[in-house]
Amino acid sequence: MALAKRSSLRLVNVEKRIYWLRGQKVMIDADLAELYGVETKRLKEQVKRNRSRFPEDFLVEMTMKETEKWLRSRSQIATLNKRGKNVKYRAFAFTEQGVAMLSSVLNSKRAIEVNIAIMRAFVKLREVAAAHQDLAEKIRELERRSKKHDLQFDQVWEALQELIAPSVQEPRKKIGFAG
Repeated sequence: MALAKRSSLRLVNVEKRIYWLRGQKVMIDADLAELYGVETKRLKEQVKRNRSRFPEDFLVEMTMKETEKWLRSRSQIATLNKRGKNVKYRAFAFTEQGVAMLSSVLNSKRAIEVNIAIMRAFVKLREVAAAHQDLAEKIRELERRSKKHDLQFDQVWEALQELIAPSVQEPRKKIGFAG
């Protein structure tokens, strides 16, 4: 039970650390290192030693601009500038498959637990995205129906307007004897 509580807490932490980069969901090396309880430098060393396990669709090396933008979004760039340092290294961004591959490179009990939490987070994000797609389709269907109903409503409205409007008739000539 205690493990389930810890996993659900990690799931929330993990979801906040999944970003969109170049049209795909990724996790950044510094966030992963923090979750795994290792230094970012050590995580990157392991990846570089096992580079053949991380093809381009598993690992993206971010540009300096992307790295700085990511750091700014985490409010760390101000801290770096205050210390007189700049971003020296480009960050690694791992896709879901890249994160899964990390479990074979970082072989520890904590790495396994973290990877399980990360995989669950990616699955949950896919489920949420699918739910949003279903909702979007339902909204599109309602729009199609409402356009059809709008046309019908306009026709009914015009008919009602004709019925309600006072009829303007010319005065009739009286027939008969005038007397």
